Amino acid sequence: MILKKLILDYSPESWMKYFSAISHLPWAILLSSGQADHDDNRFDIITADPVITLTTCRKKTTIIKNNKIYSSFDDPLVILQQQLCHFNCSLENHPDLPFIGGAMGLFGYDLGRHFEKLPSHSQADLQTPDMTIGIYNWSVIIDHHLQKVTLVSLENPYSRYTWLIQYRNIKIPVFKLTSPWNTNIDFKQYSDKFNKIKEFITFGDCYQVNLGQRFHANYCGDEWQAFCELNVTNKAPFSAFLRLPYSCLLSFSPERFIKLNDKIITTSPIKGTLPRLYDPVSDQLQIQKLSSSLKERAENLMIVDLLRNDLGSIAKPGSVCVTKLFEVKSFPAVHHLVSTVQAYLDNGNATDLLRACFPGGSITGVPKIRAMEIIEELEPHCRNAWCGSIGYISLCGQMDTNINIRSIIAEKQKMYCSAGGGIVADSDLEKEYKETLDKIKNIMLILNSF
Repeated sequence: MILKKLILDYSPESWMKYFSAISHLPWAILLSSGQADHDDNRFDIITADPVITLTTCRKKTTIIKNNKIYSSFDDPLVILQQQLCHFNCSLENHPDLPFIGGAMGLFGYDLGRHFEKLPSHSQADLQTPDMTIGIYNWSVIIDHHLQKVTLVSLENPYSRYTWLIQYRNIKIPVFKLTSPWNTNIDFKQYSDKFNKIKEFITFGDCYQVNLGQRFHANYCGDEWQAFCELNVTNKAPFSAFLRLPYSCLLSFSPERFIKLNDKIITTSPIKGTLPRLYDPVSDQLQIQKLSSSLKERAENLMIVDLLRNDLGSIAKPGSVCVTKLFEVKSFPAVHHLVSTVQAYLDNGNATDLLRACFPGGSITGVPKIRAMEIIEELEPHCRNAWCGSIGYISLCGQMDTNINIRSIIAEKQKMYCSAGGGIVADSDLEKEYKETLDKIKNIMLILNSF
């Protein structure tokens, strides 16, 4: 197959211009770099109208291809790799075109049940699947560094452009919340779960467990409008909007999970959080406080070691290294402590790598499997898409995925927004509870303002 290109008009708002027309279509996806001043602010990627879809609900994966429906109970990532191989093309990696067609979508947190034996205590009350992936033969790549928009396609790019612009001027219903936010655990329940984790740590079951709570509110109108408003202030480097057949995902994630580019693996775990302050001097002191916190550095180091171990199971022996440790990165609502681990993938492919590291250790705890068992025991609802990953595997072999935090699951006119934090031996109850609120207060306040 030969990759074909068509250059389109560029503006800083190109992502909105080109995606707004198709945001209502099932399987339409936007991956956004946030249009802000940070390290990963180069690309926005738009696609829709997949040639193959894969939907995994618990043990069953449904494949729709050429208007035919198939089912499989195999490993979902094996199925995905098989479908990618059917394209039978070996397109070269291009530094200016990260996604030239391939797989894009959601790898939900509960997909991890396919790779590890875990108990089932929490309630699976949402319909968003464990894995929802489209395989696409085209995309629009918006390059903010080169100020260039490229439509790439394995077929006729002019036909695809004509298809794209036919949806212009689509009117969308106004978004608004129709109820207050409510949580699935109150402070007393959070306190009990917090103390239970402390007991697990005292008895040597684990060193750290990420405990989350989930908020929900009713809404009406179009989720894309909500995304555009939230993006104005959140501007996260690994943001995403996914219009799924029966639900919608809005992500404003600041955290990269796994990137694979020319066999180089990069992961950048976040562990350590302090809220932003309005006064610039006080805000700068927050950065210094976070950077020098022995507790936050110790938590971050635990996750770095966990990811070094995950990568070590698949990467070239001796290639795993920490390139950045305890770097403070600032976002609209919070400051985060971020480290970066790199390695070299000698054998295997992107799906093998994803399986070896899934789900991300920064949102589980240490050791990972025991922490996931405790999460399953203590959190009342399955995490579903939250704490999973959104991203792509390009036909050239390149992959990039986020940790799906600061996100919203929207289905059946309800929005679900979750937040959590790592509990360790010296964690303070009130501070940890407040941290969960700090992480998502921007999202909840903006949605309340409609």
